[in-house]
Amino acid sequence: MRLSVEDALIVVDVQYDFLPGGNLAVAGGDEIIEPINALARKFENVVQTQDWHPADHVSFSSNHPGMQPFDVIELPYGPQVLWPDHCIIGSKGAQFSVALDLPNTQTIVRKGYRDTIDSYSAFKENDHKTSTGLAGYLRERGIKRLFFVGLATDFCVGWSAEDGLDLGFESIVIEDATRAIDTNGSLAAAWKRMNAAGVGRMQLSDFT
Repeated sequence: MRLSVEDALIVVDVQYDFLPGGNLAVAGGDEIIEPINALARKFENVVQTQDWHPADHVSFSSNHPGMQPFDVIELPYGPQVLWPDHCIIGSKGAQFSVALDLPNTQTIVRKGYRDTIDSYSAFKENDHKTSTGLAGYLRERGIKRLFFVGLATDFCVGWSAEDGLDLGFESIVIEDATRAIDTNGSLAAAWKRMNAAGVGRMQLSDFT
């Protein structure tokens, strides 16, 4: 795989609450950190995303009496999975893992900080309308091709890759540099959507 200045690595939500021991731990999430560190050194352009929620966030099951984590409710923008409280602004769980070593990171995009709407994608909140501004930043930098790694494959990674493609970027998920939550068949559903949309699929070995 030949990389250029028009490529960017998007490192999605490698934060303590998504790692083993965290409030919304993704199985094997810690296993991808060293591979991501090594891969990032091959890129001139690296972007990190960071889940960043207020404590009263609409996606937390604790804010809906009688509901449990992973229940689904309807909100004005559509179905919403309810989550355990996670990545609360200023908390340890919201911090990036200290094991991450990404000296080429040039910007960090925080998402999910509005209390009434969740935000999986690096590009748009879950209404599929409200922009994070990342697309404009990448276009200004002349970036054309995006490679996605991080957590979790079936939610924030997948939605980011789909939105990136929709916004005119070539989008590729590096499958073995991601891990999934996989609740109620969400991983299979995510790959079905991504494959149908035309999101690319690669492995870490493609970069050696």
